[in-house]
Amino acid sequence: MMALKVTTVGNSTGVIFPKELLEKFRLSKGDTLYVLETPNGFELTPYDPEFVKQMEVAEVVMREDRNVLRKLAQ
Repeated sequence: MMALKVTTVGNSTGVIFPKELLEKFRLSKGDTLYVLETPNGFELTPYDPEFVKQMEVAEVVMREDRNVLRKLAQ
């Protein structure tokens, strides 16, 4: 477990991630993290949960309408 403190960063407030944590999760300056509220607290993720949902729907459509999509591609 690692504790991070909320601190002042210029005129804003932020959290400073230690270098080891950035390396472990392959994060670098400029990356976007999404904050999800869960029953157990907050989760930080580099994956846009809305995009993931859209891709799941797209995969279902592609499976169901495979023949139609093939004809459209010709």
